[in-house]
Amino acid sequence: MLSFRLNITANQRKELDRKLKTAQQLGDLRTIKFILAIFAVVHYERTEQAAVVLQLSVEQVERYAYLFLCYGAAGVAFKKSSGRRPKLNQDQKLELARLIDAGPAECGFDGNCWRSPMIHQLILDKFKVSYSVFYIAELLKSLGFSFQKARFVSDHLNQIKRRDWRQKTWPQALKLARDKGALLLFGDEASFPQWGTLTYTWARKGSQPTVKTSGKRKGYKVFGLIDYFTGRFFHWAITGKLNSESYQTFLRQVMEQTTEQIVLLQDGARYHTSGTMKEFFVQHAERLTVFQLPSYSPDFNPIEKLWKKIKEQDTHLHHFPTFESLIEKVDSALVKFANRAVEILALFGLDANGLPKA
Repeated sequence: MLSFRLNITANQRKELDRKLKTAQQLGDLRTIKFILAIFAVVHYERTEQAAVVLQLSVEQVERYAYLFLCYGAAGVAFKKSSGRRPKLNQDQKLELARLIDAGPAECGFDGNCWRSPMIHQLILDKFKVSYSVFYIAELLKSLGFSFQKARFVSDHLNQIKRRDWRQKTWPQALKLARDKGALLLFGDEASFPQWGTLTYTWARKGSQPTVKTSGKRKGYKVFGLIDYFTGRFFHWAITGKLNSESYQTFLRQVMEQTTEQIVLLQDGARYHTSGTMKEFFVQHAERLTVFQLPSYSPDFNPIEKLWKKIKEQDTHLHHFPTFESLIEKVDSALVKFANRAVEILALFGLDANGLPKA
């Protein structure tokens, strides 16, 4: 046992106090013990007394004192523990990631989305290794996965038509618009209900948030077009029905507001493809060229993202006691985005081929 007087300067004490505070915030018990041992040796002047007070071994206290004598406050540091050897090697982790990408059904599970207990069982079955279910999230994060909300994809999707559209129809429409110096317009419609829409919000645990609603089943309809090249936003809101007649009126308004040729990309809504609309497109063929999006492919149409953004920012979780209050709110939002061409262009999220990402 060593018996000596350990002195520390005012600056060293200040530095040790700072490190002690940081260690307490981080829950670093070893560093806390180290610093307290130094203070105890300074106070009691004997390592054995310091050891008794701190309930440490004398050898440990002497080791702390020795490090402090050699390095001063800088000696109060520990190398990060390398931890236990990982249960899965790198090749096994890559194989696990491949299996997760393939989906639960391909791995023999019932369902289309992974849950932690399923992945726990997958690791046990494939690699004969058992992880705590509570650690699964950390393992998945290290493999590049994140916990996300799933989205629906229609089982009516025709992947061949979708591929043809991306590889043939889209390049044709893009080239035509560029050659003619035309507007390349993605079109769609949205409805904003007076009874309101809900989304996620913060609230006290165990206390579900509430939002007032008028309960009236009435909606404000909006026709919209956004230009691929400039982000220009054309819109027309109505209180009536979305049909071929109102669609024609909207397109006439757009043609009156512009002088360029128009290349229009639209979905297969009935009022887009009716006999009346086919006649309309023939009558205006000199100015208007139409391309159809493949069925059940809203992910190919970036204006869908604009509708979502408008609802998130301006109508979700709002109370509209009167239909007029809804109209005022939606009209204000439409004008706002009509003046934000750069923000609208960002919604396209173009891929390497210049096509809006799915």
